[in-house]
Amino acid sequence: MRYQPLNNTFYKSTRAKLAKMLRPNSVAILNANDLMPTNADGTMKFRQNNDLFYLSGIDQEETILLICPDFPSETMREVLFVRETNEQVVVWEGHKLHQSEAAELSGVKTVRWTSEFDQVLQGILSHVDHVYLNTNEHRGASNEVESRDARFVKKLKEAYPLHRYERLAPLLGELRSIKAPDEIDQLQKACDITEKGFRRVLDFTKPGVKEYEIEAEYLHEFVRHGSRGFGYEPIVGSGANSCVLHYLENDQVCHSGDLILMDVGAEYGNYNADMTRTVPVNGRYTPRQREVYDAVLRVMRAAEKMLRPGVLLQDYHKEVGALVEAELIGLGLLDKRDVRKQDPANPLYRKYFMHGTSHPLGLDVHDVGSIYAPVKAGMVFTIEPGIYIREESIGIRLENNYVIGEKSNKDLMAEIPIEAEEIEGLMNQ
Repeated sequence: MRYQPLNNTFYKSTRAKLAKMLRPNSVAILNANDLMPTNADGTMKFRQNNDLFYLSGIDQEETILLICPDFPSETMREVLFVRETNEQVVVWEGHKLHQSEAAELSGVKTVRWTSEFDQVLQGILSHVDHVYLNTNEHRGASNEVESRDARFVKKLKEAYPLHRYERLAPLLGELRSIKAPDEIDQLQKACDITEKGFRRVLDFTKPGVKEYEIEAEYLHEFVRHGSRGFGYEPIVGSGANSCVLHYLENDQVCHSGDLILMDVGAEYGNYNADMTRTVPVNGRYTPRQREVYDAVLRVMRAAEKMLRPGVLLQDYHKEVGALVEAELIGLGLLDKRDVRKQDPANPLYRKYFMHGTSHPLGLDVHDVGSIYAPVKAGMVFTIEPGIYIREESIGIRLENNYVIGEKSNKDLMAEIPIEAEEIEGLMNQ
């Protein structure tokens, strides 16, 4: 295992919290993600279902977790199923968890092989009325590929049509949105590894390098510090590419006088950092680039003070938009008279700032939880304003990750250089 796993007391706690939210005489069932195919006999790198991981800490395919708080036998109130291992599996795929190891990682006392699941489930379902099933209900999910959980929903409803079925997603969204100290520690490690990558890139970047060479420098630093790599597909866009919000090709040469927008983040223990920095290829911002850069940084600093407990994200995004609007007027990109006449439903600043300012962060880069509920202490958000001037090939976005606190927020990326002078100094030392 590359990363230091959390103590199983964390997973015991998350399961206990979920158990209290279930109806009487209920069972909750969660499945691991599939090992996804590529072509021929190839497969993608495995990535665990985050809900299952949050409740168990088990990072292995073909895992199932069953939680039945009111079952008569205490030994069957939590059952973890893991893929059976043998000598052939070890030879071809390497070590897989033994039952005792899975019990130690998760804190679940009863661990069985996955092949025993159907038999155990039949005995459990005869004693419960409600069945909680897991589905991906994230606001941005397309769900075009049927998941293991989705297939299980169909199978179970067909086999047991008279039970009452409930949704786990709202409960887990509520639980996962407030981060425990252990989770914040993992996020901090992801941010610290991201810092190491950024400092390496500042030393490496110069005119003539290719965007993918910068990507490679990040990946080298991330992996050598215990990360499995990027928490999401990295964006390394120079020149006009800095104005493409989801630019992923990363295949162009970086030219002197251009900017490079880098939206990257390391994962650590399945938790993700999400950083954006915009730096000059030749180590010096032009006066116009610096003018826009400072405007974005001012918005970021102000937004951090606005994102506090009790705030509604929809109101917050509008307030940040007003800040960007004022900066755009100062940059000569908007006219005050036009702004006064604008359609409030389609503000003019959207030409230069077309995305949201903040999103939840955690096991998912765009983490679960309601975007309509008030912000609470313990939540983790990005703050990422930007200004994109396509006519000038200037795209600047800055992004840090913050833990919302009762009295003040904690910037998990406070040590990552962001002031223009510091970036220039490090690139020219």
